[in-house]
Amino acid sequence: MDKLFDKLRFVLYWISVSSMTLMLGLIFFQVVSRYFFGHTFEWSEELARFLFVWVVFLGSALIMGESGHLAVQILPNKFKGTGIGVVIEILINLCSYAFTLLLLIQGAKMTSVMTFQIAPGLGISMSVVYSIIPISASLMMLYLFKDTVRIVKEISARKN
Repeated sequence: MDKLFDKLRFVLYWISVSSMTLMLGLIFFQVVSRYFFGHTFEWSEELARFLFVWVVFLGSALIMGESGHLAVQILPNKFKGTGIGVVIEILINLCSYAFTLLLLIQGAKMTSVMTFQIAPGLGISMSVVYSIIPISASLMMLYLFKDTVRIVKEISARKN
C-alpha cells in the first residue's frame, strides 16, 4: 500500500510542478506580449487562472498525504501515546472525513451544474475546471483512509 501512495505522491507532485511551471510561463508570456506588442491573448490569462485552481486543489491533496496542513498541535502533541491522544486523533480524523465528504459532494454538484457555462477564452466547459474539486476530495479521502489504517494499527498494537 505504501508503494501505491508513493507513486501517487510522485504523480501529484509532478503534475503540480508542471502546472505551476506552465502557469508561470504563461504569465511571463502575457506580460511580455502586453509590454512589447500591446496585445495579450485572452486564453493565456484564463488558462493561467484555471491552472492555479488545479494546482491549489492538487497541492491540497498532496499536502494532506504528508500531514502538512496547518494544524494546532498543542493537544495532540501533549497527549501523544496516551488514550486521550488516540481519541483526539480519531476526532480529528472524523472531522477531516466530514469536511472532505462535504467537499466531494458539493464539488460534484458544482461540476455537474456548471456544464452549461463555457469559458470565453478557451471555449471549454467550466465543469472541466470545477472537476478538480471532487478529484481532489477523492484523493484526500484516500489519504484519510491511509491515516485511519495507521490509527487502527496503533490501537491494535496498544491492546497487544
